[in-house]
Amino acid sequence: MATDKVAPGGRRDPDGVDKKRRRMLTTGMGVVGAAGAAALAVPLISSMSPSARARAAGAPVEVDISKLAEGQRVIVEWRGKPVWVVKRTQTLLDGLQQVQGELRDVESDDSIQPEYAKNEFRSIKPEILVMVGICTHLGCSPSYRPEVAPADLGDSWKGGFFCPCHGSRFDISGRVYKGVPAPTNLDVPPHYYMSDTRILVGADEGQV
Repeated sequence: MATDKVAPGGRRDPDGVDKKRRRMLTTGMGVVGAAGAAALAVPLISSMSPSARARAAGAPVEVDISKLAEGQRVIVEWRGKPVWVVKRTQTLLDGLQQVQGELRDVESDDSIQPEYAKNEFRSIKPEILVMVGICTHLGCSPSYRPEVAPADLGDSWKGGFFCPCHGSRFDISGRVYKGVPAPTNLDVPPHYYMSDTRILVGADEGQV
């Protein structure tokens, strides 16, 4: 005949289980449960770490300009930002001298660019412009306006970039005009020529 087990202090557990033993079993199960939760947490945390794609977002970007025609622009992404590669025509290059008196930072002294791009063209090769396509005012992306003297921009316009958000203007070297909201010229990222037709954006020569 089965009898009830006696709990400490002479009290009987109606379920027939020693309460001290029950507490020990409950504690043990809690430890096992915590260990299991920790084991489950490892793959979850691992899945939340940056993916290979995210890590590669800051890596240099190779650009093929072999088919880039005069006046055309190609856009690539580097560090989540649009980077323009523009092949300027001779007409656009000739217009650079004509607008210098209208520019805020002609020598790019207060603007961001590598030392090898701190010149009138803000580039390594005069005809090829490599530039971050983000306005230095509030981060809009300016429109590419290579036409000369369009009706909406006036007779003095010699080609360049116009920000539709707040009206900032930049010449075809990305130099900002006076009297507009943008405080500095457009940024030029580090870059170099891997060959005559390939540019690596995001690194100086010898870094990669």
